[in-house]
Amino acid sequence: MRFKDHFSRQAANYAKFRPRYPREMFEYLGSLAPSRKLAWDCGTGNGQAAIGLASVFDHVIATDASDKQIANAEPHERVEYRVAPAENSSIKSGTVDLIMVAQALHWFDLDPFYAEAGRVLKPDGVLAASAYNLLQIEPAIDEIVNRYYHEVVGPFWPPERKLVEQFADLPFPFHEIDPPEFEMTAQWNLDHLVGYLRSWSATQRFMAAKGADPLEQITDELRVAWGNPQQARSVIWPLTLRVGVKEMRRRLTSKKTPNAQRPTPNAKKNQRCLDFARHDK
Repeated sequence: MRFKDHFSRQAANYAKFRPRYPREMFEYLGSLAPSRKLAWDCGTGNGQAAIGLASVFDHVIATDASDKQIANAEPHERVEYRVAPAENSSIKSGTVDLIMVAQALHWFDLDPFYAEAGRVLKPDGVLAASAYNLLQIEPAIDEIVNRYYHEVVGPFWPPERKLVEQFADLPFPFHEIDPPEFEMTAQWNLDHLVGYLRSWSATQRFMAAKGADPLEQITDELRVAWGNPQQARSVIWPLTLRVGVKEMRRRLTSKKTPNAQRPTPNAKKNQRCLDFARHDK
């Protein structure tokens, strides 16, 4: 499958204006992983999730098929950036504790990617995929942004983008766990919001097709709704997180523990979820 590059053109803006993932999400994922030695951030973009993973894991391999995205990625001593497609990472088999796919799963060729994920994960390793859609600021601003998303640039979204809205229903061939709820938050002024909207792939495709800036259609409305353009407002993106485990193969041993006494990988993972939830209150 040929890589569909929707982001290289605006890689610098993408790096500047995209929100950060919450540290609590990475701590939670680290609590599920069989160890914290190696994480793979697949489809890293400019490295937002990779940097978060580096606060929890000893080493992070962060890959993206776009060399321009990698060139604009934020450096970190624990993060090793590579240009590679999701479906062919060149990572050694059975070495990865956690795979993170942040706002990227809908761009992948899923069957080859899942095969690659199964290959590189350790037994009992974890695959986590997150997605977010429209932001929330306040009703008057949200209405303008929603209209921009659906009506102004709506026809210019790549077909794969619709899968974000169907993210919870995407195939996910791993033993799935129900995670806690997480959200991203930021404090933005009006310029930052406009920069974020300009980083959307649909905005860039509109500009390429029509030779005009679609944001001009909503800028005046946004100014009125926002008020003082330098005023910082709280911005929230609810996250959808899907978490799956590559179940450990049962090893045949000369001394077998009775089934009633043997903890299963799923039981251990679910107990970790409960432990995390208790400590996260």
